[in-house]
Amino acid sequence: MDREEISRHAHADHPIAAPLDDESVRRLLERGLPRGDERVLDLGCGGGEWLLRALNTYPRLRAEGVDISEGSLARALREARRLGVEDRLVLHREDAAGFTAPHAFDLVLCVGSTHAFGGLLPTLDAVREHLAPGGRVLVGDGFWEREPSAETVEMLGDLADLPTTLDRVVADGWTPVHGHISTRRELDDYEWAWTGSLASWALDHRADPDSSQALETATVHRDEWLRGYRDTFGFVCLVLRPTRD
Repeated sequence: MDREEISRHAHADHPIAAPLDDESVRRLLERGLPRGDERVLDLGCGGGEWLLRALNTYPRLRAEGVDISEGSLARALREARRLGVEDRLVLHREDAAGFTAPHAFDLVLCVGSTHAFGGLLPTLDAVREHLAPGGRVLVGDGFWEREPSAETVEMLGDLADLPTTLDRVVADGWTPVHGHISTRRELDDYEWAWTGSLASWALDHRADPDSSQALETATVHRDEWLRGYRDTFGFVCLVLRPTRD
C-alpha cells in the first residue's frame, strides 16, 4: 500500500486533511472570500475538499486545484459532478511547486501542504507569484506549542513556536488579517480519525494483502502521536494579505 492509498483510507472520516472542524473551515473560507465571487487556487488540493466546500457555498466562485495524485483529483471531479459545481472547477495534475497559470487568483490556499514547497516561507514565496492585487492567502502549518524532543523534530521537521512563526511571516512581507489555532479537540479528533479510519479499513478487509500493513501503520502513527508529539505540536491557519501589493 503506497502513501496515497494510506492517506485515502486514513481521511475517510475526516476529508479535510488538517486538524480543523467544519465550523473552523467555514469561518476561514468566509474570511478568505469576502466578496464570494473570487477566483481561488488550492496548491496541493488533494481531493479538493476546500474547493468543493467553497464552490458549494459561493455560487459565483471559480476554483482551480493542483495536485500530483491522479486518484485524488478523480475523486474531486466525481464529487464536483455530484454537487453540480464541475463547470466552475478546473483541476491540474502536476507538482504544485512548478505550477503556472495565465491569470492571478484572489485567494490562494495551501493548508497542510507546505512540505511540497520546503516549508512555510518557501510556500509563501510561491504563493505570491499567483496572487492578484488585493488578494489573500490561506495557509495552514504546524508550530511548537512547547519545546519538542529531538525525536519529535526528526519526525515532524524544524518548526518554530507560534510567536516566532508569526514574526517570520510578517518579516517576509505579509500581514495576518485572521487566524485560527486548532483546539485540543480538533487536534485529537483529527488524529483519532486518521488512525481509527485506517485501522477500521484494515479490520474490515482482513483478506486484503495490504491489511496488515495498514493496521501496523495506524498503530505506529497512534504511538508516535500519543508518546511523541501530542503535547508539543500545534497547528495554525492564517489569512494573510501582502503588506505591500
